[in-house]
Amino acid sequence: MTDLPRTPSFSLTGKTALVTGASSGIGQGCAVALAEAGAHVVCMARGADRLQETVAALQAQGWSTEAQVVDQGNLGAMRSLFDGRVFDVVVNSAGTARHSPAIETKPEDFDAVTDINLRAAYFLSAYAAKALIMAGKRGSIIHISSQMGHVGGVDRALYCATKHGLEGMVKAMAIEWGKQGIRINTVCPTFIRTPLTQATFDDPERAAWIMDKIKLDRVGEVEDIMGAVRYLASDASALVTGTSMLIDGGWTAD
Repeated sequence: MTDLPRTPSFSLTGKTALVTGASSGIGQGCAVALAEAGAHVVCMARGADRLQETVAALQAQGWSTEAQVVDQGNLGAMRSLFDGRVFDVVVNSAGTARHSPAIETKPEDFDAVTDINLRAAYFLSAYAAKALIMAGKRGSIIHISSQMGHVGGVDRALYCATKHGLEGMVKAMAIEWGKQGIRINTVCPTFIRTPLTQATFDDPERAAWIMDKIKLDRVGEVEDIMGAVRYLASDASALVTGTSMLIDGGWTAD
């Protein structure tokens, strides 16, 4: 009789996951995807009210979750999450943007965006990996990056700089931590419809630019990201590290 291969498990039962930016939008979707797969999910964000609402909604579904109110820009507070605790999965969905022509970018805007999109992402990865290495465990670190980590965009020089930097960071960290069984990857969405992006969609010129670029002729929804995150968090992606999953509707196919 022929021995058939078996599909690797997408289950996260028995795993503990940390999701940053979990109070709304893509981060909230990531928390749902992981909790639904069986993980205990620690939901982190800086705003307590919306975070507690998200956690309550997750718990109402019978899923295991808890809230941690932490400003990701505060490295000390973020570092304390790893005191005596190891996360099998870390999903970094926190991010920010201050779009403008490059010649109008102010130093304070540059600092604010790089502080969250790159500096905090760097040290979150380092803290998570160190905890896993000290515990002798394998794990998966996932950053919500952007298609703008692979291309340029109108009035997005600063944002693109941080996302291109994030992509390079992930490649280097994958090389460094591979032998310890720690995988690190990015998910790179196109424009996803969330409260934070609604202003862009409300601008007819920007909306036309977006629809011209997306080959599948629709904008992204949070649900479009959730399967990719679950895949990268699970054993189904056991040989995947140092790369990016482009969920861009064909934007970067040009």
